[in-house]
Amino acid sequence: MMGWLQKDKKQSHRERTAPSGEHRRRAADQEKMSRAQETETGAAAAANEILASGDGGDLCRRRLNSLLHSAGGTSRGVILKLHLENFKQLNEILGYDYCQNLLAQIISFLENASGSTVYRYIGVEFLIFLRHHSVGQASQLAEDILAQFDRVWKVNGTDCLCTVQIGLCPYPGYADSADDMMKLLDMALNRASAMGPNQYAVYDSQMQADFVRRQAIAQHLQSAIEKQEVEIRYRPVYNIETRRFARGEFDMRIFIPGIGMVSAPEYLPIAEDSGQVRAVEYYALHQVGTYIRRLLDAGREFDSIALPVSSILFLQEDFTEQAAALIETFQIPAGKLALELPEDVFTMGNLAVNTTLQKLSAMGAELILDNFGSGLSSITGLLDLSVNTLKLDRMLLWQLETNPKAAAVIRGLVQIVHDLGLNIIAEGVETEQQLAILNAAGCTFQQGFYYSPAVGETAMTRILGADLKSSLPVIEQEKLQLRR
Repeated sequence: MMGWLQKDKKQSHRERTAPSGEHRRRAADQEKMSRAQETETGAAAAANEILASGDGGDLCRRRLNSLLHSAGGTSRGVILKLHLENFKQLNEILGYDYCQNLLAQIISFLENASGSTVYRYIGVEFLIFLRHHSVGQASQLAEDILAQFDRVWKVNGTDCLCTVQIGLCPYPGYADSADDMMKLLDMALNRASAMGPNQYAVYDSQMQADFVRRQAIAQHLQSAIEKQEVEIRYRPVYNIETRRFARGEFDMRIFIPGIGMVSAPEYLPIAEDSGQVRAVEYYALHQVGTYIRRLLDAGREFDSIALPVSSILFLQEDFTEQAAALIETFQIPAGKLALELPEDVFTMGNLAVNTTLQKLSAMGAELILDNFGSGLSSITGLLDLSVNTLKLDRMLLWQLETNPKAAAVIRGLVQIVHDLGLNIIAEGVETEQQLAILNAAGCTFQQGFYYSPAVGETAMTRILGADLKSSLPVIEQEKLQLRR
């Protein structure tokens, strides 16, 4: 591009009077620059061709299937999957042309380093088929690639840092098809991502065990719900002003054959990935409605029973209809059903989200913002939130033991929340020190093992409305059962 411009450009006075050796050196430098720019342009064109191919994912899967089935499945090697982590941000800051040239450099480097073709999969994810490589050789290649990404890339005289994650999976042995292989590579990539930028992870026997476990949970989740092979418990919430247990939070474990009881933090992400989250969470919603009705019929005094709701369920078009039908069916008074929503729901800035929140509030559901203080929501955002209650992130409480600033943060948050006329719940209370700071700050509602573990429905019914002293025999019995 710039080469022909340099030829036609008039010589400057310094060039005309330069010694012949210096002139030759400059001419050589200009020719080298021209060649580099032409190479960069050609590589960028090649990269564009790769990126423009709409069937990149399908093409990769076909070639990967062919590789996995070659020679009756006896062909050995390692598949490397690479994800350019911050490429989107670089594209926004430095522009399309810059990033196409950067991508060309990266692809050229990867092909030279691996001695293999680099296949574009989806977006800025790439595959390299390392035929006849051992895991050790592939790991060394990954180390070499990461070493390059630890250094700056120079494009058109401008430096940038591009971060990357790499997942490795040997074959054969773990996957028989391209789809299965991509799942395993994604697991390795996720492991690498959890370790930070510029990391790699190898899919191994431990990941395989995790994968088999996830598959088993996904396979039996629906039938476990249909057969009601579940264990429902409630986490009591203590009111320090009335000195009574005033609230409860729904918790459900699911029995999976060959595994045992699986808790919500494990099965919910699997339910989301496998498209079963509606069945699981609507079942939970019905259980909460049934329990609230039983409490009302028994004349028990309580503020509310809370159901944690995922953002996926919250965004379902029929969620408000389902919640309204539940309230109508069980004749639940306003405020008795609480919906505990993840913080990301409130940070979407979506008109539909705000409309849903307003509808839920209008029908009498208490709205609880979970994990407040974890970093996603802002203090100013509280001015517009359609919520009744905030739940302090338990990480803040844990930092009370090690960070002297944590107490001041908690005091400030509690004061702000009270000034806004909202309730606040501290979860994860486990120590006397945490209790003392929360009490001094005026945090009315507290939840955690210091008071009680999650208890069964019968125990929860006995605890609600009772003071801590009279509840201790029930709580100790529940703790004993948990230790068995």
